[in-house]
Amino acid sequence: MSLNAYQTYQQNSVGTASPGELTLMLYNGCLKFLKQAKTAIETGNVQDKNTNLQKAQKIIQELMVTLNTDVPVGNQMLQLYDYMNRRLIDANVKNDVTIIEEVEGLTTEFRDTWKEVIQQNRKANYGMGGQA
Repeated sequence: MSLNAYQTYQQNSVGTASPGELTLMLYNGCLKFLKQAKTAIETGNVQDKNTNLQKAQKIIQELMVTLNTDVPVGNQMLQLYDYMNRRLIDANVKNDVTIIEEVEGLTTEFRDTWKEVIQQNRKANYGMGGQA
């Protein structure tokens, strides 16, 4: 697949994704940037570390903005996202891979839970894929 075809595919994926799938994409993007930031720290590339941690923070901030804080779980998630955001600032200042790994663990947990919610909703809405 050519680069242009791949970029078109990615744009179409985002354009046709449900809100739940978009959230999943945000989690996956955050994990990608966290991994790249860890690699940058390990190789001594301060600029890439900073850029990737800032990208991860922007994703977390986007997740914060989209929360429904009228329900208790929304407020709890807001506090967790705020904690993750502050930890990434610490990681950036201290060049600390272990802090990034902490945030990576939380992000992975949220992503996996969100993926499960999407799968459960699909089963509820569309049945068991034709199985009895």
